[in-house]
Amino acid sequence: MTYRLAIGDRTYSSWSLRGWLLFEKFGIPVKTELVRLYDPGFAAALEPYGARLVPAMLTPEGERVGDSLAIAETLHERHPEAGIWPADPAARARARWLAAEMHSGFAALRDHATMILSKSYSDSAPPPAVLGDLARIERIWAEARARFGRADSPWLLGDYSAADAFYAPVAARIAAYNLPVGAAALDYAAAHLADPAFRRWRAMGLADGTVQQVYERDYPQRPWPGPAPLPADRCDGPSINDACPYSGLPVTDFLRMADGVWGFCNPFCRDKTLADPEAWPAFTALRAAAGPA
Repeated sequence: MTYRLAIGDRTYSSWSLRGWLLFEKFGIPVKTELVRLYDPGFAAALEPYGARLVPAMLTPEGERVGDSLAIAETLHERHPEAGIWPADPAARARARWLAAEMHSGFAALRDHATMILSKSYSDSAPPPAVLGDLARIERIWAEARARFGRADSPWLLGDYSAADAFYAPVAARIAAYNLPVGAAALDYAAAHLADPAFRRWRAMGLADGTVQQVYERDYPQRPWPGPAPLPADRCDGPSINDACPYSGLPVTDFLRMADGVWGFCNPFCRDKTLADPEAWPAFTALRAAAGPA
């Protein structure tokens, strides 16, 4: 048995991103269930989890845990070796403080710059209250890195921790809304955008393609500031591979890259790879094993 995690639309659900990263970044197997935001069946879909909001978790034993902070603490208790919170007591206390402040604060930033991973705006005209939230965020990031950070790591307290998972959507907001922050904060945001787990989450959202109009804004746009994906497009087969790199099932859907045509077991496997081919270790390994085109 494994964990189950209910999530909302990946492009928009910041709390779902936090919850999912707690599994993905720390190597804890989980099966996700997408519960579409604002769908008439949203409440009914969450009933097995005993929750009103996403993310929500079921343990392998069937215990129900809602809320990302509760999920973080529960996973830490059950998997102390995973490193969800730092081992050092002082760093652990700071990480919990950072996560809790994100959990309960920064309402102006959340309201003005709701998470959106499908586009980036060149100017969102943030009001003074948002600038105040950003100043506070920059301060607490800088203080954490000054005391607990390492020169060889971009993360707040040395190794990646739950505190970084909680601020991943803030990094996404800085990127999506071109928010005015200093160089250190931009570097930290860029580390999230380049992180393979974050890239996989974003790629799955792009592959899903659902648009929730309530989150869309009429600002001028610019290219997404994260790593540019390798060029790829949909095509017909046959492919170099006979089995999907993710499921091992026979291939039915195809994409073309510079090194050839690759096959997948369904359109979603193909499209999440199309969105960011380098984000997927299994696909990267498949290409490497095949050798030069």
